[in-house]
Amino acid sequence: MTGTPLLPAAVMPSVDPISRDLYGSDAEENSAAALAASLGCGNPTALAELAPGERVLDLGSGGGLDVLLSARRVGPTGKAYGVDMTEEMLALARRNQAEAGVSNAEFLQGTIENVPLPDASVDVVISNCVINLAADKDPVLREAFRILAPGGRFAVSDIVVLRPLPEIARRVMRLWTGCVAGALLDSDYVAALTSAGFTDASVEVTRTYSRQDLRDTVATPDLRDIPEGTDLDAVLAAMDGAVASAFVRATKP
Repeated sequence: MTGTPLLPAAVMPSVDPISRDLYGSDAEENSAAALAASLGCGNPTALAELAPGERVLDLGSGGGLDVLLSARRVGPTGKAYGVDMTEEMLALARRNQAEAGVSNAEFLQGTIENVPLPDASVDVVISNCVINLAADKDPVLREAFRILAPGGRFAVSDIVVLRPLPEIARRVMRLWTGCVAGALLDSDYVAALTSAGFTDASVEVTRTYSRQDLRDTVATPDLRDIPEGTDLDAVLAAMDGAVASAFVRATKP
């Protein structure tokens, strides 16, 4: 799986580095193509506090930008892996790696539910607006737990819902992007991580989206998929401030 575009850049301001500037000067050191192919909702590499020598895995690595940034942060004694299910994205990521001149990175074909790495093989799992795309998040979180070494960190940027929404809102959300429609309630995300075995699970909201942000995401929604008589403005009002990007953290004991 790879990240998808979500919401416009003009959103509610925040002092958090995710909201203020996704990559900043980091991106200048890497392939322009990798930056162009990065369609996530945050910069997990900036907030994962990567240290030299650590092993990192990016779930749904797409064009490879977060892997390349991670590889630079962990240095020559560390290693950064990316896993993606599409051959096209893997080929793009490897081209971007060659262009960036990064040697301590490796891109693997697989799914985020079945990563081709052994147990306890990495110190940090990152991801950028990908886990919400999974129809069933539990297998993804269990796989992240399996791959992490004891004391390892789960540190992802993702989309969450901050309060329960009516089903009609979920149906409308699906007209725009599966990224939003598949988002978990923030408390459910914490519960799912805990169920997978993680401790200290938390969700830190980095950006919330107004109804105008959500409206601006839609060019020409296919209203045939909305029940006749639906008040779209009322649905957007119900969604106002309920959708957010967030940094999700947890630790493997």
